[in-house]
Amino acid sequence: MTNRTSGLWPLLGTYVLWGFSPVFYRAMSGVPAAEVLAHRTLWSLVLFGLVLAAQGRLAALPRALASRHLGRIALAAVAISANWGMFIWAVQNGHVMESSLGYYVFPLVAVVLGIVLFGERLNGGQRLAVGMAALGVALLTWGLGAAPWISLVLAVSMGVYGVVKKALPLDPVLSVTAEVAVLSPVALAWLVALHAGWLPKWAGNGRFGDDAWVTLLLILSGPMTAVPLMLFALGAQRANLATVGLLGYLNPTLQLLCAVALLGEPFTFWHGVAFPIIWAALAIYSAATWRRSGARADA
Repeated sequence: MTNRTSGLWPLLGTYVLWGFSPVFYRAMSGVPAAEVLAHRTLWSLVLFGLVLAAQGRLAALPRALASRHLGRIALAAVAISANWGMFIWAVQNGHVMESSLGYYVFPLVAVVLGIVLFGERLNGGQRLAVGMAALGVALLTWGLGAAPWISLVLAVSMGVYGVVKKALPLDPVLSVTAEVAVLSPVALAWLVALHAGWLPKWAGNGRFGDDAWVTLLLILSGPMTAVPLMLFALGAQRANLATVGLLGYLNPTLQLLCAVALLGEPFTFWHGVAFPIIWAALAIYSAATWRRSGARADA
């Protein structure tokens, strides 16, 4: 098995876990999204900390948090927390289709951020793809009578996260561990206040410990977060970028299938118009990027 082929399986595992994760979070629909997010943060920190300890690198965590990169780590933490929180809320409230749209649009949002922030240039095919994606979102907005704000929040938060991570010289496991470590004091304070009854009624009363099944799911939200990220880091190291990018579309595709086939969300006429336009945009962008990469390799 070649190194690139060996990277295929961790990536497939990553995208399958992410793609079916709506089923997992829907099972906790009776738990407020903020509580799920807090547990997801804390149990992720536990698992990532155990991984670093097993690798003999736990001492690198406080050094990373005390370094000049703390501001970027904190910004990345806020971006990924916003993404996780919005995704959980969307799943629990029957908007998985919108979340899948967000992850389809994300690569093209990343392109726009690259143009604005880093002066990156696009070829004709790439510009066409970005325009088509914008058209798809505009048609969906017009047809449904409201902007797909869940999709946009997910796409933009992931785009900001990617921009910050690009400038963060830490390996993936250490970086994500540092991010959840920054978020953990807030998560812990929220849960303490929740269980003490200090928060408004809309926040709930704290479900951890009340029901064995819900408690188990809240604990498992840590592995459901950490395992795919570690698989992704492994796969991304071994596979080429084209494979990483193209397989990435498996995640929102599986989310879309979950929304329609498993969770009973309606696929409207306007979804039927907008989604194919966005799929075509992604295909055109991928083809244009491949041709551009091939031309550079031949130069």
